[in-house]
Amino acid sequence: MDPLKNSRPNIILIMTDQQRYDTIGALGFDYMDTPNLDRLVNEGTSFEQCQVTAPSCTPSRASLFTGMYPHTTGILRNGDSWTRSWVEDLNESGYHCVNIGKMHTCPFRTDLGFHERQVVENKDRFIQRDSFEDEWDIEFKKRDIIKPQRVLYRRRPDYKERMGAFEWELPEEMHSDMFVGDRACAWLNEHSPDKPLFMQIGFPGPHPPYDPSPRFIEKYIDKTLPLEPITDADLAGQPRAFKILREHNCEVDHDSVVHSLNPTERQRHVQRAYYLANVSMIDEKVGQILDALENNGFLENAVVIFVSDHGDCMTDHGHIQKWTMYEEVTRVPAIIWSPGRVASGKRIEGLCQLMDFGPTILEMAGVEVPDYMEAQSLLSALDDDAKWTPRELVFSEQMCDNNLTGADFVTMVRDRNWKLAHFFGESDGQLFDLQNDPKETINLWNNPNFLNEKSRLLDLLREWRIDSGLRSKEWVADNR
Repeated sequence: MDPLKNSRPNIILIMTDQQRYDTIGALGFDYMDTPNLDRLVNEGTSFEQCQVTAPSCTPSRASLFTGMYPHTTGILRNGDSWTRSWVEDLNESGYHCVNIGKMHTCPFRTDLGFHERQVVENKDRFIQRDSFEDEWDIEFKKRDIIKPQRVLYRRRPDYKERMGAFEWELPEEMHSDMFVGDRACAWLNEHSPDKPLFMQIGFPGPHPPYDPSPRFIEKYIDKTLPLEPITDADLAGQPRAFKILREHNCEVDHDSVVHSLNPTERQRHVQRAYYLANVSMIDEKVGQILDALENNGFLENAVVIFVSDHGDCMTDHGHIQKWTMYEEVTRVPAIIWSPGRVASGKRIEGLCQLMDFGPTILEMAGVEVPDYMEAQSLLSALDDDAKWTPRELVFSEQMCDNNLTGADFVTMVRDRNWKLAHFFGESDGQLFDLQNDPKETINLWNNPNFLNEKSRLLDLLREWRIDSGLRSKEWVADNR
């Protein structure tokens, strides 16, 4: 056996915020300029159907870093308290654990098991806004520069028409994603691998505002970009809560985004171009991080993992940002790269959940995976996917919050062919035939011809919640 596989690797977990699956060239999207992420895909193993357990930041991240579903953790929306994770297990096992960038713990500076944290949070935030300064805020103060923010964007005469797309007009190194990437490289340049390293690098982008610097905008602004048509049938078939969500996002400018019920094609194109440009900014920094790992001896025995916490509708289905259960939100890129340890150019199509990377990381580190975890390790898929059993079902959950105001609780269940979204206390919902309607534009919830599929999925949803409650009761009792 390769001795490399028996050693404890440096594990570098690179996370973006709100990045859709269709934003990496090597995954089949040739309009993208992502040479470094393409390298990870072409030289590593990617999971084609990685689904998040929550369509918003904190619940999704807490689920990943605990290995438990949101309803088990009790972390169901942004701002819910999150203070524990399996990083503590890596720490206790001898790993040096470092976070640079966004984690979205609550409170933001919670240790979470890290020896070191250089916290950088949302570009434009409301949670702890008046009482918290992150490393990025402090750098702005040191340079005596005013940080771009919602109150300043609102002064623009074209603020509402911009739908969150703004050029970064300050020095490029002060952009949040450049700042995080540079901080990560600086840490690697200043340290040597004297013990195994776990480093989480959290890029705040491409979460809005969609604010890349001009040289990256040039890569996309004149390209033909995929924009799904917004049909009357799609909009009419949406549940009441999602219709309320569309209107809410037009009235309240979350993250400096004022949505539009009827955006022009130009508005949609510019917004998409700026979003993709932000991905290319991050891609450049990923390349520099790989160079820093190699130049400082970390890459000789390393695993690099690239994931995102959820996606963004980007006006598809008439929606903006997250909170819905469409594939644009729930499906994320998920790549493991480690030459000599992980197969090159391998694409795994079976269903998995983002939280499954938790026990996978623990196993790679030689740390025992706790029995209570609801997440399932992906390690066998890396060794021989014929021995790996994909998930038959994946789930996602979202509680009402400052954005999703029209529903108390939404739960999604999906298998390879069907998806159902259940809205607690509501008579309507969503049912999609993913084989015949992969774009999820025809809601079959009220179609009597599909009552059997609807009942089957609702039964599976009920059984899952009961089973989860039984399996996790000891963990819940210990973490009260």
